[in-house]
Amino acid sequence: MIYALLDRDALSKKDISLKSISKKIEKLNIPIAQYRNKFGSLEEKIEDLKVIRRYFFSGKLIVNDTISLIDYADGLHIGQDDIREFSNNLKEAVYIIRKKIGKKILGLSTHNKKEIVEANSLDLDYIGLGAYRATSTKKNTEILGKDIFTLVKLSKHPVAIIGGVKMSDIFPKEIKYKVVGSNLYED
Repeated sequence: MIYALLDRDALSKKDISLKSISKKIEKLNIPIAQYRNKFGSLEEKIEDLKVIRRYFFSGKLIVNDTISLIDYADGLHIGQDDIREFSNNLKEAVYIIRKKIGKKILGLSTHNKKEIVEANSLDLDYIGLGAYRATSTKKNTEILGKDIFTLVKLSKHPVAIIGGVKMSDIFPKEIKYKVVGSNLYED
């Protein structure tokens, strides 16, 4: 299953509008999209989510890191540093997040065996695992390459392969989601 990443900064650099990428996602029947905007104001993020909803009716919309946007989305994806802003005790952090998002989807980024094992004890709906390849959106990231297929087997949660994934990539059946970004127009 494909999981689309709508990174506002990466899309802007490629002169791709949220409207056009949202329409492409809908046309491709991609069931899940994650909106990421690391630099915009809360108001800009809300407006962006409304645009995505207008053109991406049938799928689940996940917001990245910004829990205050949960009312505009079907779930939250959070990174390793961001989850620790709630608590350094990850079970407590997830408990706090779950109180705020309820039964909505919750995903956590992971990058290695230690983080996957920690995630296995948490109330998550999926993990993101990567980076698979180098990307322009995440600098200084360890590239897992084909080692990722061994790590996937350690997770009790569904896994989304993140980082440099292309539409044309084919993965083993254990991988539930492949996350593709603005390269939706390149494959």
